[in-house]
Amino acid sequence: MPPHFGKMLFLLGLGLMVLGALLWLGGGSLLSWFGRLPGDVRVERPGFRLYVPWVSMLLVSLLLSLVLWLIRRLGE
Repeated sequence: MPPHFGKMLFLLGLGLMVLGALLWLGGGSLLSWFGRLPGDVRVERPGFRLYVPWVSMLLVSLLLSLVLWLIRRLGE
């Protein structure tokens, strides 16, 4: 394990706590757009619901990839 692994875990946990506090205090209004982007599939019929957030998950994947790339880049 790299010697700075504990520091990275601490910063990641701190970041998650800040994000959770923002979502909790904001009442979720910060992410009200999530799942309603063009390209997210939503089909609602009587007795049936289908919800596939393609574009929202693509955005989350890109954001997480960027964050992990930055962590690796700064850790070198």
